[in-house]
Amino acid sequence: MRNLAFLVLLISFCINAQIVTVKDSKSNKSLELVSVYSTDLNRALITDAKGRVDISSFKGSKELVFRLVGYEKLIIKYDELSSNKFIISMTEKPISIENVIVTANRWAEDKTEIAHTIEVISPKDVEQMNPQTTADMLTMTGNVFVQKSQLGGGSPMIRGFATNRVLIVVDNVRMNNAIFRSGNIQNIISLDANSLANTQVIFGPGSVMFGSDAIGGVMEFNTLSPHFSYGNDLTITGSAFTRYSSANSEKTGGFNTSIGLSNLSFLTSLTYSDFGDLKMGNNGPDDYLRKTYQDRVNGNDSTVINPDPLIQKLSGYNQINSMQKIRFRLNSDFEFNYGFHYSNTSNVPRYDRLIEYRNNNLRSGEWYYGPQKWVMHNFSVLHFADNMFYDLSKLNYAYQLFEESRHDRNFGNNTLNKRYDRVAAYSLNLDFLKELGSSSQLNYGVEGVLNQISSIGFSQNIVTNIEKGISTRYPDGSDWKSFGLYASHKLKLYDRFVISSALRYSFISTSSKYDTTFFKFPFSTSSLSASALTGSVGLVSHISSDMQLNLSLSTGFRAPNIDDIGKVFDSAPGKVVVPNPSLKPEYITNIEAGIVTVFLDRLKIEASAYYSYLNDALVRRDFNLNGQDSILYDGTMSKVEAIQNGAFAYIYGVQFGFEYKFLKSFGLVSKFSYQKGKEEDDLGNEVPLRHAPPYYGTVRFTYENEDFNAMLYSDFNGEVSYQNLAPSEREKPTIYAKDSDGNPYSPAWFTLNAKLGYFLFDLIHLNVGVENILDKRYKTYSSGIVAPGRNFILSLRYKY
Repeated sequence: MRNLAFLVLLISFCINAQIVTVKDSKSNKSLELVSVYSTDLNRALITDAKGRVDISSFKGSKELVFRLVGYEKLIIKYDELSSNKFIISMTEKPISIENVIVTANRWAEDKTEIAHTIEVISPKDVEQMNPQTTADMLTMTGNVFVQKSQLGGGSPMIRGFATNRVLIVVDNVRMNNAIFRSGNIQNIISLDANSLANTQVIFGPGSVMFGSDAIGGVMEFNTLSPHFSYGNDLTITGSAFTRYSSANSEKTGGFNTSIGLSNLSFLTSLTYSDFGDLKMGNNGPDDYLRKTYQDRVNGNDSTVINPDPLIQKLSGYNQINSMQKIRFRLNSDFEFNYGFHYSNTSNVPRYDRLIEYRNNNLRSGEWYYGPQKWVMHNFSVLHFADNMFYDLSKLNYAYQLFEESRHDRNFGNNTLNKRYDRVAAYSLNLDFLKELGSSSQLNYGVEGVLNQISSIGFSQNIVTNIEKGISTRYPDGSDWKSFGLYASHKLKLYDRFVISSALRYSFISTSSKYDTTFFKFPFSTSSLSASALTGSVGLVSHISSDMQLNLSLSTGFRAPNIDDIGKVFDSAPGKVVVPNPSLKPEYITNIEAGIVTVFLDRLKIEASAYYSYLNDALVRRDFNLNGQDSILYDGTMSKVEAIQNGAFAYIYGVQFGFEYKFLKSFGLVSKFSYQKGKEEDDLGNEVPLRHAPPYYGTVRFTYENEDFNAMLYSDFNGEVSYQNLAPSEREKPTIYAKDSDGNPYSPAWFTLNAKLGYFLFDLIHLNVGVENILDKRYKTYSSGIVAPGRNFILSLRYKY
């Protein structure tokens, strides 16, 4: 009887499972990460490391589409698969206008049907470039600028906006929380670049789909997913890697493993990195040298001569990232997913504060961030249906925990100030997709978010260990709530035009209770309620198979969060920011036009131009507290500031790129970004926008065949003169070089770099590289830490 039952189950699986294997038409090698979807785009699948995919869920579809970057798109009738013995051969295509499937609107769709500019980063890109952190990974796109105050950080700038004006999304969950600040943020390093299935950077406002904060753009990170097996055998796939980098003695190791049954699968990922003090280049401004550093000698703070000024003393740290996922397929209609994410760092020295001087001596005896901890539990349910309300629905519930702290002590002072902050973030999303005929699609959904903030502060005498209370950074017990409804529609006309439109209503509320022990605020509680209506329209015109024109008009918003409303902190030496509960959302309007064209399947050109206007901008301005323009903060008389709706800002720019393939295996790629921004200051004058970096980009010469790839490339960055520095940046002379007049400025720079990759036995991938071959000494704009000098990289990756 047991044997009979097993036979019935086996026959049932064989009947239901439809395994397709995708291969390269010339080499016959299996192709991984091929997107497979039905022509109605109700669902999309990805081939595994062996090129396999179970298409049984597509039963009833007329046609299937197979797509992979660098290959011709293949459309085949579902009924013809059996005659091909369920083996699909794809042909390489040097360059095409078609690209990849993206999820910019929460569901899988063709990138060529979206009017926004989107940058996609694949695991192959990550393997080849070998970034140390996810912040470095974004830099390698050539279209995202990243600022670094310290080694353990990275604050992306997108089209002149940064920090809490750009949104981070992980597996459909917003990472931005109620204490994301206007100053540089470092949360991006909590994500492990080696556990990402793909990354999408969506340029321009994305508030319609993602809510508050999506003003400059959205960084959407999709992590690896466990694979089901094909048949009754247990399927185990994965990879392990190790890497060493010489500039900061980086030692990184990690692995990911997927264990799959036919309807149940698991994935485990773990990465550990140890970074030593970073060494800068030998050729560049002497202003960047670390000539002295602070140390504790015989119980006293001492200024120590650095024997090697190229070594940026007190910059190293370490971190760990882990992920566990479970995927369960109940039947062809329901799929359940659970993901657990954990990231934690050691103490991270705040390098830009450690190099500040006061009265010809170092200002700080200590300044470091405590461990940056991020935990996420993410549960989702997919329902494939065919009813009058939706064809596909997705329920996503997530809980996140953020913990961070700041520790600072003045040089020669035994009092160490410690401030700890914690955010519990809950979110619930319900999204629906409905096909309205063969050329019309409707997406709609609802979102709810709750953030609860805990904040404590105390000082400790490092000699006597006596502790006493000090002001907290945020009002303890504050909360931030958000509720949103959205709808998006896409219409295809005559196979040449795609018209999209979307609308979102959002409601935001906050509540805070203030401790007046240390500061006599003229209020003890505050609350805020605000609503926002945002929308977008887009037009995509396929002039031909080799030319596409895009035009879009969109609006976005950022609602005040607890960091805006209730924070007390020193924004710079001698300045203190205090709470201001009288705030309202800021709004952006953006217009963008773009073109993508291909010549002779060899040359691809992409260009876009945009203009953005920010109204009611939340900016830091001079303020009075109880009639006083200065107060005593942590022992220092400080000028009072507060976040206010006090300005407008505008930014315009262009993004340009081209890709040229020649002699079969050779290629030339270039990307260039230029942006110019202004904002209104206290006096009504227009001044440079702080987060608008100078022009930047990359040029890459590549070679690639089946087993070997090589890249020689140059990254470059323009100059920001003293006259073009934002006023807030002029007040940070320590992090900048000095011009001939002794004023701070950011010099132009370029680097020359080389990367090589070789496959051994189809399973082992060896990567070597040299970054900054010319050993330049440079800083990226607005950064506190100097970029790495000549850096030798060795990486070994094993796939199974």
